[in-house]
Amino acid sequence: MTHPRLHPARPDLAADHLEGIVEAERFVEPVDMQVTAGVTAIRREPRDDGPMDTQALFGETFAVLEERAGWAWGYSRHDGYVGWIDMAALSQSMAPVTHRVSALRTYLFSEPDLKSAPLCLLSMNSKIAAGERDGRFIDAGGRGWVFEGHLVPLGTHAPDFVAVAEQFVGTPYLWGGKESLGLDCSGLIQTALEASGINVLRDTDMQEAEFAERFTAIAVDAPRQRGDIVFWKGHVGIMTDSNRLLHANATFMATVSEPVAETERRAAENDSPVTSVIRIEG
Repeated sequence: MTHPRLHPARPDLAADHLEGIVEAERFVEPVDMQVTAGVTAIRREPRDDGPMDTQALFGETFAVLEERAGWAWGYSRHDGYVGWIDMAALSQSMAPVTHRVSALRTYLFSEPDLKSAPLCLLSMNSKIAAGERDGRFIDAGGRGWVFEGHLVPLGTHAPDFVAVAEQFVGTPYLWGGKESLGLDCSGLIQTALEASGINVLRDTDMQEAEFAERFTAIAVDAPRQRGDIVFWKGHVGIMTDSNRLLHANATFMATVSEPVAETERRAAENDSPVTSVIRIEG
């Protein structure tokens, strides 16, 4: 996809794999770095108050193309999203990940002891390089200890992405968020599907285009069922049954489940009808 948010190219600099495709003053081979903060913002500009477009979770890889005054410009290896990350959240030491967090959230402890000082919170789909076991805790590649009951090996998937999404009910709405303490509508979709073994793009417009190609579109006025994904311009939610929609939204500033008729009524008042309904099967 050539969307600017997924296109690591500027007039002065671009990723080397784009040479011959785009014009830039120079092309650079990315340097992979690993996120070692519990979560970190991918920002549009290299400053602490720069707009946050998305987030990177512990253990994910960020391909760095430029370092500038404590900031790294590049793209996420997870979903291709381009932006700036605070260098303090990254490490050049790469630990191959083996497990992901399956709980809504869990602590990264300083020692294999529930009474030890927590280093940070890890949200669902954070990834660790599992080392030795000590009691009920797993070493996270020398970066702390995680309760083993909150981890599953990579490749172990939740059977029902809707049930995963339902765990986020009550989570505050956060533009650009994809963590258990705050997320937006498309962040909820991406997170729930990843936990179920389906990797998708990040933003609503990207998801709608991608889903139309990968999955089954049904008529917007057709009867709906659990798991159907409903799109509006700039918004998306998941049907939990034939009548209710689960979505992170700015109306309630939270993830809520409500009658889809109410969602559609509010959207219609803003001249925003349903644009597509996608059924994810198989």
